[in-house]
Amino acid sequence: MGASETTPRRFGRGQSRCPNCGLPQDRVPTLEYGWVMLEPDMAPLAHTVPAEHRWIELSDGRVAGYGVCPPDQFQRCRIEHSLACPAQSLPDLWPWLTALRGENARQAQRDEAESPPPPERWPDVG
Repeated sequence: MGASETTPRRFGRGQSRCPNCGLPQDRVPTLEYGWVMLEPDMAPLAHTVPAEHRWIELSDGRVAGYGVCPPDQFQRCRIEHSLACPAQSLPDLWPWLTALRGENARQAQRDEAESPPPPERWPDVG
């Protein structure tokens, strides 16, 4: 924080491509001022995810590990993209995660098949 700033800056969120599968993943700041890569658009019920794999979104945009057992039955959480990444071999932790990994594998194949070849000449925009 610079000397001229009166309020602290919020951590910026972003999205990047997974180096293993090429699918998008959300880059989200953690409560401990680190970063975690989470599966986008995925918020399962917390009681369906083992405690050590739950991330809860806070009101300021950060996430925190949520090891409360048992969690509230309506609490939603986020999971790390590495658990759903189809390019990484993981044990079958939960049936719904296996289904998500299968869908992500199909999505990655569709993205590869649909990407057009780069143009031979860039369009004149200037």
